Amino acid sequence: MPARPLAPVGAHVSVAGGLSRALPRADTVGAEVLQVFVANPRGWAPPAPDPAGDDAFRVACTRPVFVHAPYLINFGSPSVDTLARSSGALRFSLERGRAIGARGVVVHAGSAVLGNRWDDAMAQVREHVLPVLDDVAGGPRLLIEPTAGGGGALASDADSLGAYLDVLGRDERVGVCLDTCHVHAAGHDLATAASFATALRAYGRAAGRGRIGLVHVNDSRDAAGSRRDRHAALGRGTIGAADGGAAFAALFTSPVTRRVPMVVETADTDHAADIALLQRLRAAT
Repeated sequence: MPARPLAPVGAHVSVAGGLSRALPRADTVGAEVLQVFVANPRGWAPPAPDPAGDDAFRVACTRPVFVHAPYLINFGSPSVDTLARSSGALRFSLERGRAIGARGVVVHAGSAVLGNRWDDAMAQVREHVLPVLDDVAGGPRLLIEPTAGGGGALASDADSLGAYLDVLGRDERVGVCLDTCHVHAAGHDLATAASFATALRAYGRAAGRGRIGLVHVNDSRDAAGSRRDRHAALGRGTIGAADGGAAFAALFTSPVTRRVPMVVETADTDHAADIALLQRLRAAT
């Protein structure tokens, strides 16, 4: 039996001017997979529905597509209003993701804020996330993205990710999106091929077999353990600067991620170069 192909690589692509604009932009940077927003990432109000546009995109898009949910979603907040808005925004993202044929919807793990205890915040995660998944039958998989840590983060390093998934009962509708900048900032040093591979094994054990559904491939402007989420172009940050980005080759050799779709979220001007670098590293494995 022939070996399955290695991971497709691509980018987060702008939908300015309409969702249909994303596909030619993906072509321009050589993206084999793309991630898009389907609502304002920094606001609560959903856009007007466009069923015809969603249908057209689903038919035209022949590569894997993922949706990133708004950044404001936080099920660790003690605010009743924020919890209600978070549920609504996540439901919209899942419904719109289903409409455009997305494989997964990425949402940040969130944080315990305003003095909310970790245990209380995690109980809220279970209370609010699972009903939304029940509401959107047949929707894309929900991919939890661990954050860079700090500020009451609910899931950042491998151990806290495992605890987060446990709270959700290891529900099969829930997977993981790893972000290499976040992993590095949370304290798992990725600056060498060996340490990168060690970190991937740790997250793979925490997530469980087959649960990692997407990787955000970003370098980090800050050091390992900084808990600062500041992306850099590949090979220009504290992960890859010493070796021109070669440490990222671990993504294609580790059994945890070697076949998982990957997108870069660096500055738009760097997307083509970052994708080309990942394609070269993939070809060399």
